[in-house]
Amino acid sequence: MVRQIQEFLDEIHESKRLNHSRRSVFAKFLRQIQKKLPDLTGVAVVGIATLCTSGFVLGVRQLGAFQHGELMVYDRLMQWRADEPPDPRIAIVEISEEDIQAEGGWPLSDRTLAQVLENLQRYEPLAIGLDLYRDLPQPPGHPELLKELEAPNIIAIRNASPGVNPPPSVPAERIGFNDLVSDHDGPIRRNLMSFVLNGKTNLSFSLQLAMLYLGDQGFFPQPSETQPGHIIWGKAILAPLKFNSGGYTHLDAQGFQILLNYRSRKEVAPSIPLSEVLADRLEPEWIRDKIIVIGTTAPSIKDVHYTPYSSRQNNPFMPGVLIHTQMLSQLLSAVLDGQPLFWVWPEWAEILWVIGWIAVGGTIAWLIRHPLILPVVSGVSAVGLCFVSWILFTQAGWVPVVTPLVGLAIAVAGVVAFRAYQSGQQQQIVMKLLGQNAAPEIADALWENRDRLLKDGKLPGQKLTATMLFTDLKDFSTISEQMPPEALLEWLNEYLDVLSQVIQEHQGIINKFTGDGIMAAFGVPLPRQSTVDIARDARNAVASGLAMGDRLQELNRNWQKRGLPVIQMRVGIFTGAVVAGSLGGKERQEYGIIGDSVNIASRLESCEKDRQSSICRVLIAHETLIHIQDEFFVEHWGPLSLKGKQQTVDVYRVVARRHPTP
Repeated sequence: MVRQIQEFLDEIHESKRLNHSRRSVFAKFLRQIQKKLPDLTGVAVVGIATLCTSGFVLGVRQLGAFQHGELMVYDRLMQWRADEPPDPRIAIVEISEEDIQAEGGWPLSDRTLAQVLENLQRYEPLAIGLDLYRDLPQPPGHPELLKELEAPNIIAIRNASPGVNPPPSVPAERIGFNDLVSDHDGPIRRNLMSFVLNGKTNLSFSLQLAMLYLGDQGFFPQPSETQPGHIIWGKAILAPLKFNSGGYTHLDAQGFQILLNYRSRKEVAPSIPLSEVLADRLEPEWIRDKIIVIGTTAPSIKDVHYTPYSSRQNNPFMPGVLIHTQMLSQLLSAVLDGQPLFWVWPEWAEILWVIGWIAVGGTIAWLIRHPLILPVVSGVSAVGLCFVSWILFTQAGWVPVVTPLVGLAIAVAGVVAFRAYQSGQQQQIVMKLLGQNAAPEIADALWENRDRLLKDGKLPGQKLTATMLFTDLKDFSTISEQMPPEALLEWLNEYLDVLSQVIQEHQGIINKFTGDGIMAAFGVPLPRQSTVDIARDARNAVASGLAMGDRLQELNRNWQKRGLPVIQMRVGIFTGAVVAGSLGGKERQEYGIIGDSVNIASRLESCEKDRQSSICRVLIAHETLIHIQDEFFVEHWGPLSLKGKQQTVDVYRVVARRHPTP
């Protein structure tokens, strides 16, 4: 019979554990999560987040997902730059809509064009670039034009596409292609200087003009001996674009291309109307020793293109002659003035740049927890990234912006998500150990101090001053023999539920259920810093013991009506030093409280079992009395020998509160 009672008590004990402390299948699942994702340090979390985010972002970048965004940022940075003044080494003879109408339509006759060239040559330009197709005669005046085109300072154009040939009288060394290469979204951002076709090198219109002008001053392009593929030309070092230069990831980098550094969005060089040239109303300083570029700006000719400025201009198009002049001015400024050409970092440097900003995002998310401060600091970091990129852009450096921004955002979100998961995991650990058996105020305090309390998924042992409380039912063995197990379990759960509520209402923590009893603690797991706090815990414990008696009277009246047993209970309370923390191994843990104070409280509950004059007997020792004597009436029982204790303990029975709470 004794063995059956013990088995049943074990069943009750296990049932209460499941109902009140969340020690269930969920706890096992939580332990499995802990194995897979331990409590990581900040460095480890940031490192893992950086590596994972970097791998993802750089992988997506290789697929070209960020190229469009990088080009949009490039355009915006270009728009933010201040325009340079017109290039004084160049003049543009502009053929407008008014000029076309005055000359009777398009194309201009050969005689008109010959007259333009003759008038310009009179003022000794160093080079003339004719950005007009002249593969077919446009009479009258074709012989006159052919004669003018024989001048060695004239550069004509052809189109690289089949079917558009240069003027037949112009030799190949004075021909340049005027093809412009645009990106997939439309704008012209690159200067295609040369390409090889059928074993023959073809030079661009702007490059031919630059070579003619700079060669007259003794500057000739030379291949670099230290940097294969680069060209040294005066003060400039020209580096060809690669398929992954800057923000590009899938660039068609055939031929020799450089990024086009626009001089101005409108006036790249002084402009002379065609009508002024035909009327010979020219000043010598407009022409002499300069490069003269002849081309049309009339929209009806449709030689217009998108540029990085297009999204911010009322007229989004730029005529082709102005773009060629931009390219020409860029080369002259780089070779003669040392103006930097656009440069990009090597691939490894861009990778480090991206990883660095991802690490910044992860670090910020780990160090800053405030929900309002974190987005502000993250935003400041993003602005800082853009500002650094802008500063580099003003120095002709183009570095990725969208890729590190996305990486920074993902790193912040990832670490925040991990922190949220880790916080949830830590909360589950705390509540698994302390469970529903703590008052809400205690649970909140525990959660706020979780980083200090939790270490490696455990509550490390710490010495505390706490008040321990033990309860037990009188004659429970006799009652259990008289009731069916199912009814006994339901009756006992009703009783323990009431006691649990009382303990929580008085800021206590239920440490464990001992079959028909409870072990509770007041003053754990947060250490008390003053005697006032320790005294408050003692008063709460004693008050909860008296409250248990009041609630038990209500239960007994209800049980009597239902034909259930009425009972008495005992409470033992002791205040002293304990050690509290996680007990158990990796597979099974619980919040344990050990120490002599625990043993004394347990012995006070069970001592002198027959001396019970009330429905709920509450015994305390002198160590608790010194904290409560002004608030409670007590009955001195004198020094008593407790089981397992060599020295006697001065015992008191708590009778009532001196000033009952309203």
